[in-house]
Amino acid sequence: EAEKLEVQVLEIRKRIQGAEHPGTLTSMNNLALTYWNQGKLAEAEKLQVQVLEIRKRIQGSEHPDTLTIMNNLALTYWNQGKLTEAEKLQVQVLEIRKRIQGAEHPDTLTIMSNLASTYWDQGKSTEAEKLEVQVLAISKRILGAEHPNTLTCMSNLASTYWNQGKSTEAEKLQVQVLEIRKRILGAEHPDTLSCMSNL
Repeated sequence: EAEKLEVQVLEIRKRIQGAEHPGTLTSMNNLALTYWNQGKLAEAEKLQVQVLEIRKRIQGSEHPDTLTIMNNLALTYWNQGKLTEAEKLQVQVLEIRKRIQGAEHPDTLTIMSNLASTYWDQGKSTEAEKLEVQVLAISKRILGAEHPNTLTCMSNLASTYWNQGKSTEAEKLQVQVLEIRKRILGAEHPDTLSCMSNL
């Protein structure tokens, strides 16, 4: 139902506003996200590539909307197993976000985490670990040691350590996460139970 309506809105906007109007691009992006959520990744990719090309040409490669569609397309590539393409876009977005927004901006931390996942899936565990350590340090400093995002960063780094055979480091982080989650969320909260199962 949502897909059908979004297709209609997109067709009307293209006809009335033109293919490169910001409203049309928003409709294209919305339809791409609907496709993505439905698992229609090839259709999502096709639309995202079109939106990216137009946004780069009209708004430039450093505009926030361009960076958002680059990140979305990178996630689409990642979900299709196109890790080289995902990495290429994520590296570009990370460099721009660091330069424009700074290394400690939440959007920069998100793309660093995404790139770390891509590195891990490519077998680049050293690069993944390096990024995860940076993200965790910044998250602790900016958000605090008990913030949910910081705890997620700790869990991600613990998983990386575990998969690298660094069981002592992994266990130390997971115990910290578990203790904080027990204290804040309670022993029976799903996040606490998930953390317990990771140990």
